[in-house]
Amino acid sequence: MPDPYRPRPHVTQNWTLRKPAATGRGGMVVSQVKAAAEAGAAMLEAGGSAADAAVATAFALAALEPWNSGLGGIGFAQAMKPGMAVAETFDFGPVSPAGLDPKAFPLTGRMKQDLFAWPEVEGDRNIHGPLSFVIPSAVAGYALLHEKHGRLPIREVLAPAVALAKRGLPQDWYTTLKVASSAPVLRLYPESARVYLPNGLPPTAPYQGSPGFFTLGNLPATLERLQQAGLRDFYEGEIAARIAADVQAMGGVLSAADLAACRARVLPSIPMDWRGRRVMLVNGLTAAPTFRRVLEGMADADWAGPAPTPAWYGRLARVMQDAYAERLAGLGDAEPKGADSCTTHLTVCDKDGMMVAMTTTLLSSMGSRVMLPATGIMMNNGVMWFDPTPGTPNAIAPNKRPLNNMSPVIAASGDQPEIALGASGGRRIMASVVQLLSFVSEFGMGVEDAAHHPRIDVSGPEGISADLRLPEAVLAALRQAGPVELVEHGVMPINYACPNLIRRGPEGITGVSDAASPWSAAVAAG
Repeated sequence: MPDPYRPRPHVTQNWTLRKPAATGRGGMVVSQVKAAAEAGAAMLEAGGSAADAAVATAFALAALEPWNSGLGGIGFAQAMKPGMAVAETFDFGPVSPAGLDPKAFPLTGRMKQDLFAWPEVEGDRNIHGPLSFVIPSAVAGYALLHEKHGRLPIREVLAPAVALAKRGLPQDWYTTLKVASSAPVLRLYPESARVYLPNGLPPTAPYQGSPGFFTLGNLPATLERLQQAGLRDFYEGEIAARIAADVQAMGGVLSAADLAACRARVLPSIPMDWRGRRVMLVNGLTAAPTFRRVLEGMADADWAGPAPTPAWYGRLARVMQDAYAERLAGLGDAEPKGADSCTTHLTVCDKDGMMVAMTTTLLSSMGSRVMLPATGIMMNNGVMWFDPTPGTPNAIAPNKRPLNNMSPVIAASGDQPEIALGASGGRRIMASVVQLLSFVSEFGMGVEDAAHHPRIDVSGPEGISADLRLPEAVLAALRQAGPVELVEHGVMPINYACPNLIRRGPEGITGVSDAASPWSAAVAAG
């Protein structure tokens, strides 16, 4: 007689996660690490602007979230002050080194069998190691944002990052998880292995008591040097010389000339009138054209009710699939669905109403997995974002910007910035930002309720991921749009992007972070 018992699907997190919102009138910082948000809030309390707070938070994240961002990374930010007609985009996105040679990335003739749905390169040298670096422009972006809109001296803005780096990275279970997930490649590079894999194994928290901390190589000294010498030292001073020497010793092509030529740029954001607001989309080679297509496709969707209807979810799934089909056909496949893109997003609002939404990344978790020994800098693996197939629109080439998926957004009522948000999570970013923006701006949800409302993900022209918590009526509507996979929204596996948001309103300034980010928080100033 057959056994009638059938095991149910395994659920990794059999609990209910909640993340509290914060409200205040002195300003707000939301980050994927609470201590970094506190560093930014300290700038607001010292009389600094949203730009000061964003830069302080970003530098603090270099010491606190080395798997997602840091001095060796890249990014984009949006900034808007009350009275501005259009927000500013700060573009410090990826640019390949002048010496990058496409012939250095020969194909094996196989397709990648793990996370990357594209042709395999010999030795995965486009994914990790010294040939995978693009020019690290994050520091240039932070410097330009501070130069244009900062009030406090950079020495003061960097002080929290220096103190946090000297204290070290928390050695708790989340650190163990993140380091362990990259350990097979971290072990290939001596300084990365020395710092992150003592005795050949990831650091672990004590069985009981409080976790300790460990130092990220020479990063504290590097941050302290930047605090004393100024941020341009990263590109033309002692820090630049150390970076260039380490890269050359490893056989990389990133040069001192690449660093010296690195500049961030300010572009006007791309404004779009949408349902009574102006949505400021990020300029540059980003997801903005696809984002626009999605908002246009949802303009006459079913917006009735206090929450999305099944018809709304079904419409969103179809619109996003169509938008991705257009994106990938016209621009090339910048990042395969499921690629281990690990990013961070922070959002800031000061008491005067200036808002900043900043997304920065090392691209993969731990980037190239290479820590430079002289500086403690974890380097990005931006070459991963290029298609290794010669002749394609997004093919590997020198002095080139690849397509990326970052989508920091500011929504304004007239000339008043009202909502700022963004997310980490590679190609999953856009779906999460569209939904969170819709929940807050159109369905009228409170910020905290919106952050916890179950979402879907559509990251390509076919296939839908649906949160296990969605009701059957929604799932039935989604199945009309295509195949549906039920997945958890949890810490790992990472099936959804991790957004955060700030809203200015009559009740004050309210912010919230994603519940599945263990260290994240919204921190009010004052």
